[in-house]
Amino acid sequence: MKTALITGGSKGIGYSTAKLLIQNGWNVAITGRKAKQITEAAAELNLIKEGSSIGLVADVADFIQQQKAVEATLKKFGQLDALIANAGVGNFGSVETLNHEQWHETINTNLTGVFYSVQACVEALKKTKGYIITIGSLAGANFFAAGSAYNASKFGLLGFTQATMLDLRPHGIKVSTIMPGSVATEFNNHAPSEKDAWKIQPEDIGQLVLDLLNMNPRVLPSKIEVRPSMPK
Repeated sequence: MKTALITGGSKGIGYSTAKLLIQNGWNVAITGRKAKQITEAAAELNLIKEGSSIGLVADVADFIQQQKAVEATLKKFGQLDALIANAGVGNFGSVETLNHEQWHETINTNLTGVFYSVQACVEALKKTKGYIITIGSLAGANFFAAGSAYNASKFGLLGFTQATMLDLRPHGIKVSTIMPGSVATEFNNHAPSEKDAWKIQPEDIGQLVLDLLNMNPRVLPSKIEVRPSMPK
């Protein structure tokens, strides 16, 4: 049975993706920084199919923690077939007022954290000729005021993912990035409600992930931009 490691898997896009993968026969390991949230999410996922999920406390900004998460995944499930690099944060504000802690948190999570996750997974993925999917943003192609840190992280993530695709293609590893617009999640302390019905839903991104994983091996969609069909 195939196994995916999903960073930032306790809620939002990560959780919805994990749920959909389990429903389609995958095992999943989800990671997050908060023990209570990640434990509860894994328990809920195991209600879909017992033993199909483990929750691991791991910060993507810490390479050692990412290595340990991969080791725990392999110990539990025996193999790793996909990395869904989803964990992300948003700090917004003018470059004049954005503090250094906000800058470093954004870059360390959204960019360096993906680099760490990929490096921790790559040897296991070579064995299965697996797949790496990064969850980027349209902010990686469209800059905006008060977005200096977030834009930098997502523009960087796009470049990182595309270069990684070229690096790992000779090993049979596929690499893609999904770049959503507005998604109805808890991102940046947002509370999703009925008012968000026009937005992309987390399960929509999960479906894109599943579609990529099921695509014929000869095909590689390296970058997918996705927007709400009827934005407000």
